[in-house]
Amino acid sequence: MSTDLSLRRRGLLAALASVVLLGGAVAYVIIAGHRGDVPAAAAAAVDAGPGERVLFRNTAASGYGRVATVARGAENGARKLSGLDCVRVYAAAGRGICLRPDGPLATYQLAVLDSSLAVEETYPVVGVPNRARVSPSGNVLAWTIFVTGDSYNGGTFSTRAGMINFATGETVDSLELFSVAGARKTVDINFWGVTFVDDQHFYATMSTDGKRHLVIGDIAAQTVRTLAENVECPSLSPSGDRIVFKEAIGGDPAEGWRLTVLDLASMRRTHLAETRSIDDQAAWYDDNTVMYAVRRGPRDSDIWSVPTSGSGTPHLLIPDAESPAALWN
Repeated sequence: MSTDLSLRRRGLLAALASVVLLGGAVAYVIIAGHRGDVPAAAAAAVDAGPGERVLFRNTAASGYGRVATVARGAENGARKLSGLDCVRVYAAAGRGICLRPDGPLATYQLAVLDSSLAVEETYPVVGVPNRARVSPSGNVLAWTIFVTGDSYNGGTFSTRAGMINFATGETVDSLELFSVAGARKTVDINFWGVTFVDDQHFYATMSTDGKRHLVIGDIAAQTVRTLAENVECPSLSPSGDRIVFKEAIGGDPAEGWRLTVLDLASMRRTHLAETRSIDDQAAWYDDNTVMYAVRRGPRDSDIWSVPTSGSGTPHLLIPDAESPAALWN
């Protein structure tokens, strides 16, 4: 990364610190500046290749919270654990994002990972990590953090979603600053669950005026446009023609969610064979299969998979795991 880009990003991030809180949130989630003093121990990494693998957060008792990988097609085989602890992790095209605890207090940081999953840079964040994504090129990192509340189904939560482009040095402190087309922008607006089309375009969930919308966003134009209602935590397929998401049962998140696929051309919805309530941003295992975490308790979870056709049955893919990402290189 060039010195000019690093300095530009630091300047942008410092300027963003003066942005006034939107919606009366009691805490401010921001990438607050660059921390360059990454200790050598923090760079302990797990080999992410060669070959296709699945990246995930380990929830087994041994090595709980560590980033790990398994070979695609042999997910019940030996997992490679790293020395890196993350609350959420994701990677694409040789760059990863790790949202992790930062010290003994309830503070967190965003760690930028290289192709071997070693830490390159870190940034402090304030709030509870919830979602993380990387653009297909690996250039743009996106995160969602709870500012207040810790659940989407209680109705009293506030989130903040932002991005960093490592190719240009540009940052998006909060999607709440974008203009909105197709819905009324209210003071209680929230965004979460970014999924990328490319480095300039994305889908996400926007909640405003009591409704939850799928939106498509343009980073350069700083705009979002609504596409459909009752769509949460979207994830774009590798082919770019479908989105898997969690659909609130009866339109009420308090009743739980159903994993659903949306065809972007026809806007037709297909409920998947997974009938348990899934509170996760699913990830695509391949163009016909999605994977997602199923909670077994406050700390325990497994990664399951299901066909995107609506047929078949759910399959336990990786026990004692969550936060999956398919690594193609």
